[in-house]
Amino acid sequence: MIDIITLINSKINDFVWGVPAMVLILGVGLWLSCRSKFVQITKFGTAMRATIGRIFRREDAQAGAVTPFQAVCTALAATVGTGNIAGVAGAIALGGPGAVLWMWVSALLGMCTKFAEVTLAVHFRERNVHGDWVGGPMYYIKNGLKKHWHFLGYLYAALGVLTVFGTGNATQVNTITASISLSVS
Repeated sequence: MIDIITLINSKINDFVWGVPAMVLILGVGLWLSCRSKFVQITKFGTAMRATIGRIFRREDAQAGAVTPFQAVCTALAATVGTGNIAGVAGAIALGGPGAVLWMWVSALLGMCTKFAEVTLAVHFRERNVHGDWVGGPMYYIKNGLKKHWHFLGYLYAALGVLTVFGTGNATQVNTITASISLSVS
């Protein structure tokens, strides 16, 4: 039984993370970049001044709010994990130095994808019962699409909860354990 599950998982994994996924990821990034007139390049200075530049200006957040620097740190902590660090080493080991070029290209296009995601999250956010702002993919799916698509927002939230168990700490622990066991042997 476990062999059947492993085989099915392997086939799905090969399809999801194969060539179609890479074309889709790069294609969406390129399409968003063209539509936004390459905002990740044209507004780079503005982004640096509004985030990193504010490190040197003492600015306290209002009660219950965060400073722009705290928001950037939180976004980076949620985006960059052990998989990103170990993934770079794995990509170079498997793909050679040419992998670095494609990581740069996908990162450049991914910046615009992240920009679009954050813009949607801010645009379609809402206040909860406590008066706090809440947002994210489940909210922009629910608030940005027509009523008959609302189930996708709830499905996204439910699958996100399940994903935490399988890919959250488990992936990080596996990556760290694998790197330690390889260095010890």
